[in-house]
Amino acid sequence: MPSPLTYKDSGVSIAANTRWVDAIRACMTATYDPRVMNRHNAFAGLYRLDYDEQLFRRNYKKPVLVACADGVGTKVLLALKLGRLSTIGIDLVAMNVNDLITCGAEPLFFLDYLGVSELAPPRLLEVIEGIAAGCREAGCALLGGETAEMPDVYRNGDIDLAGFSVGVVEFDRVIDGRGIRRGDVLIGLPSSGIHSNGYTLVRKLIERGRCDLDAPFEGGPQSLGEVLLAPTRIYVKAAAAVLEAYARRRVVTAMAHITGGGLRENIARLLPKGVNAVIRRRAWKPHPVFDFLRKLGVTRGEMFKVFNMGIGFVFVVRPRFAAGVTRVLREAGEDPIRLGEINSGSGRVVLEA
Repeated sequence: MPSPLTYKDSGVSIAANTRWVDAIRACMTATYDPRVMNRHNAFAGLYRLDYDEQLFRRNYKKPVLVACADGVGTKVLLALKLGRLSTIGIDLVAMNVNDLITCGAEPLFFLDYLGVSELAPPRLLEVIEGIAAGCREAGCALLGGETAEMPDVYRNGDIDLAGFSVGVVEFDRVIDGRGIRRGDVLIGLPSSGIHSNGYTLVRKLIERGRCDLDAPFEGGPQSLGEVLLAPTRIYVKAAAAVLEAYARRRVVTAMAHITGGGLRENIARLLPKGVNAVIRRRAWKPHPVFDFLRKLGVTRGEMFKVFNMGIGFVFVVRPRFAAGVTRVLREAGEDPIRLGEINSGSGRVVLEA
């Protein structure tokens, strides 16, 4: 008769998982605000929608919950290759909360999923610390998550990431693009680089070009690898500044997070019938990393289909308030760019030279 098997013999350590949960607790609690009902060892996180203290002045009359899920794609493979995992946690939060705020929502809390072949606490803690840093920047609580040790699903050293964000917006303040009208102005915010989309193409180009990821990028202080791993920008504070500045007026008719599909697809999905969004490509200068990738063998047209091309977030605003919104964004530390306008059309995004 064969000797009895234990769970640990199969490749999963319950004791290691318990130690891991204890190790990440400080990262989580650092993101809490008074609305989090902290219950040690609870099976789920609890979060109050409203709070009585003056610090939280919102008492929602008709609250609408907003939720989304996203990941960081194959950018995680590049991070693993370079042994730098501290930024992909920020990416994970950004990809979710940037989607969430396009509806006018306030991010409330965040949950994460990590799938691994085995628990390697020092390395995984880098990821969790990045997630916590992203949550603090977005003003939301890291309320819980799951770390799944599955050696039969993931290869040795693999990490799989997914994130889930929940927010809230007043029913009569939901922003969905239906209010877009001819004459509205498009204002863009710069990206920090590639963000978290298109990395399957990026990795193929880097491999084909035999690029040295440790070499300085264009003679600057950062290596090529560091430029490629620059974390996705979080636009929560910028969006909140605009919405708070115009709390009594419907100034913003739409917001778009520029992810996979680029400017064309992410703005087109918002447009009602009868209008086009006209964007002037000369209005901004893309991050140098995009020109670097183009020279490795990809057309400019393909790049505009795949990448954000230097614009990470877009506001569509009423024309008479465009200057005011631009001023608010500058005061919030942004560098807003007037990209173009809404014209009559058929629901397309037109990129003018």
